[in-house]
Amino acid sequence: MADLKGKVALCTGAGRREGLGEAILKQLAADGARVVVTDLGTPQTHMGAEHIGSSDEMEAVAEDIRRAGGEAITVPLDVRDEAQVEAAVAKTVEAFGRLDILINNAGIGYLIKPVTEMTREEWTAVLEVNLMGAFLCTKHAARQMIKQGEGGRIVNIASQAAKSGHPHMSAYVSSKHGMVGLTRTTAVELGPHGITVNAVCPNHVTTGLGSVQNEYFARYKGLSVEDYLAQMRNNIPMRRVGLPSDTANAVAFLCSEAAAYVTGEAMNVSGGVEMH
Repeated sequence: MADLKGKVALCTGAGRREGLGEAILKQLAADGARVVVTDLGTPQTHMGAEHIGSSDEMEAVAEDIRRAGGEAITVPLDVRDEAQVEAAVAKTVEAFGRLDILINNAGIGYLIKPVTEMTREEWTAVLEVNLMGAFLCTKHAARQMIKQGEGGRIVNIASQAAKSGHPHMSAYVSSKHGMVGLTRTTAVELGPHGITVNAVCPNHVTTGLGSVQNEYFARYKGLSVEDYLAQMRNNIPMRRVGLPSDTANAVAFLCSEAAAYVTGEAMNVSGGVEMH
């Protein structure tokens, strides 16, 4: 268990029930951090109600944390909008006095189709959320951390897709490879300020997003979802798919004092299926 008492953490894309963001914030709150739940709140183009955390869902995540004894607020946030990003950091500081931890988790992973059929608008939507959003949040969170003068932690939720290619996921894979590049560059720049920047690269986790991917790739391979998942498990040395808690535990470590000298890394959390 990490000791994060006195720390304040903001996580993007954290409003979906049973999603990675929810699991991450609940773990950080259990470790003592005060947390900020952010998500889009209302549907946008290419981001329908079934793919985002609604305002009600965000509040439900925050209320779960409060009932468990933690402190949490909610802030609607479109990570593509720099003014909203800057405002979310300001609201965090207004509520809790500081910002110590940023988790860049917001992402689109459900626009799946052959590269020959991917539209410019779809490609742009994925890159703007997954990579531009991480850049904007890093920029403004880092400014606040530098101002505080006490270091900080930035953790980017990348993917196995940040390490390997996957069919029909050109935009997603490109965005996650780019996220690792952003991680390494900002680790070099922000290290002198005591701010570490790392990425976590999970393999498949059956969240709401993971379920969409399961259904798509089962059809693509001509398998039932059950047979597709069985095949996936057999290819993983640990013989199971990832759990949200696996990613949350890795994030908690990287946010802890035990990881104070770890920066610029892209940590696999894949049960052994990804080893580079």
